[in-house]
Amino acid sequence: MKRQLGRAGAVTAALGVLAAGTPAFADDPAGLHWSPLSISAAGNCTFPAKDVAATPWALQRVLLDQLWQGGRSTGKDVLVAVIDTGVDDRNPQLQGKVLDGGTLLADKSVNPPQPVQGGARTDPVGHGTKVAGIIAASHRDGVGFVGLAPDARILTIRQNDDAGNGDVDTLAKAVNSAVAKGAQVINISQDVRAAGNSGDFGDGGGLRRAVEAAEAANVVVVAASGNDGQEGATYPAAYPSVLAVGASDRNNERAAFSEYGDFVKVAAPGVDMLSTVPAGGQCVDNGTSFAAPYVAGVAALLRGEHKDWSARQIRARIEQTAQRIQRGPDKYLGWGVVDPVKAVTDTDPPAADPVPDPAVELAGAPIVAQPLGLGETQADRDRRTAAYVLGTGVLLVAALFGGSVVLRDLRRRRAG
Repeated sequence: MKRQLGRAGAVTAALGVLAAGTPAFADDPAGLHWSPLSISAAGNCTFPAKDVAATPWALQRVLLDQLWQGGRSTGKDVLVAVIDTGVDDRNPQLQGKVLDGGTLLADKSVNPPQPVQGGARTDPVGHGTKVAGIIAASHRDGVGFVGLAPDARILTIRQNDDAGNGDVDTLAKAVNSAVAKGAQVINISQDVRAAGNSGDFGDGGGLRRAVEAAEAANVVVVAASGNDGQEGATYPAAYPSVLAVGASDRNNERAAFSEYGDFVKVAAPGVDMLSTVPAGGQCVDNGTSFAAPYVAGVAALLRGEHKDWSARQIRARIEQTAQRIQRGPDKYLGWGVVDPVKAVTDTDPPAADPVPDPAVELAGAPIVAQPLGLGETQADRDRRTAAYVLGTGVLLVAALFGGSVVLRDLRRRRAG
């Protein structure tokens, strides 16, 4: 039985508010839904939008010259699949870099369901276009926003829409299709919570097999953790071979809406995220949906620079170099907030898994007792003593001389 794909949160005022956990079929309580798009400045965004000249905060913290290493690591020749609502390549920052990977949507409001018209390079919702921009938007004069891997290409697979017409089966098919079409990184800004306490979502069904096949094909799969703000695994993020991404805020703390749990591998900026929208311009939105492509962009940079690394090694590098205040991972931010520059410039050999940081040794060197001294030698003391004696003698002579003069004057006055 297919699991219906619903949404939580709100996309725009025009689309209306969709309740969390759209009901699925009666015999299958699990509901697949978008990492919810929280209400933000994008709530009133219309397409096209205006160009924004200011550099967004998520890029202000990144030294782009170091990130791109003089053009050596820009995502060139890397194909990133965006399994989403489509990608509108009419936006100038996405023109010439979007490949149509096909449409898997069917309109289920009619019986039998009918294929949704339009290719994957159209995006009536705007969600997929924002995701693609965070990964690979090109530089444009007068615009402060740019993708983390600006020379990467996007393979768009249109698999969902604002009506929840996507499902787990089509998501699995989209992953398989992305691998078959040569994607090296896959971004999935969707999530599903397992039914009951199974913890395995369908006991290793088609979706799990799809992401495991991607891992076997050396493809890095990045997925959003979800926006319910609760603790608990979501899928495909919680599968072992997937890099699960939560959202962080400007203070490198977990965003209040970000799903958390031991399955979260890293976090990335997901609050007030500026990105491309259909037909042109940029808008702001919130969600783990936009934290995941931030990490997918870093993965594209690493794949472009290290073609011989495995998908597992790329995941481990991103996790190991993340910013954290604790030695190892926690359930809120995973291994920490992704550090794009450190990830691509770190010179350590690639590892299969991240390791906790070494413990900090607080004990210092032992203190050796020293005899108390005044900082002078015996010769210094002899010279000081001689000076005292000489000074005392001079004062004594002066006193005697002064006294004799006083006595002489006194006698003269009496004689006179």
